[in-house]
Amino acid sequence: MISLSIHHRTVYRYGCPVSFGPHRLMLRPRESRDLRLISSHVTVAPAAVVTWAQDVFGNAVATSVFQTTADTLAIDSVAELELEATAWPVFDIAAEAIFFPFRYTDDEWTDLGALTIPQYADPEGRLRDWARAFVAGHPTDTLALLKDLSAGVSAWISYQSRDDEGVQSPTETLRRGWGSCRDFAVLFVEAARSLGFGARIVSGYLFNPDLKMLGSTDEGSTHAWAEVYVPGAGWITFDPTNRGVGGSNLIPVAVARSIWQAMPVRGSFSGAPEAFLGMSVQVFVTSQKGAA
Repeated sequence: MISLSIHHRTVYRYGCPVSFGPHRLMLRPRESRDLRLISSHVTVAPAAVVTWAQDVFGNAVATSVFQTTADTLAIDSVAELELEATAWPVFDIAAEAIFFPFRYTDDEWTDLGALTIPQYADPEGRLRDWARAFVAGHPTDTLALLKDLSAGVSAWISYQSRDDEGVQSPTETLRRGWGSCRDFAVLFVEAARSLGFGARIVSGYLFNPDLKMLGSTDEGSTHAWAEVYVPGAGWITFDPTNRGVGGSNLIPVAVARSIWQAMPVRGSFSGAPEAFLGMSVQVFVTSQKGAA
């Protein structure tokens, strides 16, 4: 178990005072058997009325409603937590799902719903064919297939950090041959869905104490990865950016069908378009001394 502290600060700057529409914030770490949240605080300036709710996926969502104008919007999230995820997890996959292809039960298929449906067009079947190339045979080991698919993303695609918003489509990532962690995650999820798996995007933080992992230039950063549902084992974590399986260094904040549903900050402002000067994001993920 490790004890971690996370400070996530987002600042928007404008050339003159502007008014702000409601802002949707997804910054509170997602509690689970592997993650115990000790404290979480979100503050915004200028002052706002902040209300909390859960979205359809059970993620904690804060909505900030502003009453005043300002030339700077600052959003700070500070959390302390304990992470107990296993570095090398063993998955108890149900007998009927050990080999691919397998069939989800009717209930599983109903509940997974849209998480099994690709979200991006693939008119020429390029993504489908790319994913099928990892199927070694019929049948083939399910977990080995998913591990090969995750490793295949980073084998085919070069990592390149991008500060601009948005995500590349999977076929665009394959064509370009490069992408950021969110592009890697979307490519993996869509490839898994094309094979018939239920898969979802995860947004959160990467803990990188030895500075060896992609997706971070410091001990921590925001990060995107994926989960695939396998009967018996449940949701299995895959980090295609770093060829990782399991969440020993990952702190989830939100799970979603689409990357757009898991953006940390989303909102608008009213004012001249040229008023926007830019934004900055700082993330610090640090371990607490004395952790067990």
